[in-house]
Amino acid sequence: MYGMRFVNMALFTTKFVQRASLFVSYGGLVTTFITTFLPLWKTMNSDLNEMENWYEGLWHMCIYTEEVGIHCKAFESFLALPLDTLASRVLMCISIATGFLGVAAAFFGLQGVEIGAGRERMKRTLLILGGVFIVVSGITTLAPVSLMAYIMVVKFWDENLPDVMPRWEYGEAMFSAWFAGLLLVVGGAFLFVAVCMGDHEAKLQSKILARNQEQRPRTQHYRKTEII
Repeated sequence: MYGMRFVNMALFTTKFVQRASLFVSYGGLVTTFITTFLPLWKTMNSDLNEMENWYEGLWHMCIYTEEVGIHCKAFESFLALPLDTLASRVLMCISIATGFLGVAAAFFGLQGVEIGAGRERMKRTLLILGGVFIVVSGITTLAPVSLMAYIMVVKFWDENLPDVMPRWEYGEAMFSAWFAGLLLVVGGAFLFVAVCMGDHEAKLQSKILARNQEQRPRTQHYRKTEII
């Protein structure tokens, strides 16, 4: 039992939590970047022509046929985009920007990084700033994909549309965006946990130093009395 406690204490150190959080956040950032440019947010297959599959993303619309293969075309007008696609594009770009800033700030705030070594307050501030940016990045990733999912569900079950008319369904990129947003939120939250762990360790070290300083004069006094 004591061995298990020792292993847990050895693993869940402040340095380990910092690096694990940064690794998870970096994975979420990379996934968000890739997902933003994938044309697989929406998929549609018509019952009238099963040989065609339509795909739509934030930047392109693609059609796949067995004869030609896949052919993609970028959206021509920015202002002519649907409101949900336009909002999702803007939010995903904000997510990438804030995620990059958060990962960069958290990296320079890690224990052991030479830049800013010896400046613990500055490192703590960088970790908090990185956590805030990464959580914002996760929220701005989850918001657009959830918005598009809601709109697709509403249109899919719209009774005013004829049953023969094909409807958009969830594409693989939407699940990837949900996963990326979750990684970013978890990674940013655990950066705050690492900051709290660092503050707790600093308090313990200050208490130990204070006790040692209190005990030193007493031992010197005892030695003087023994000599007398």
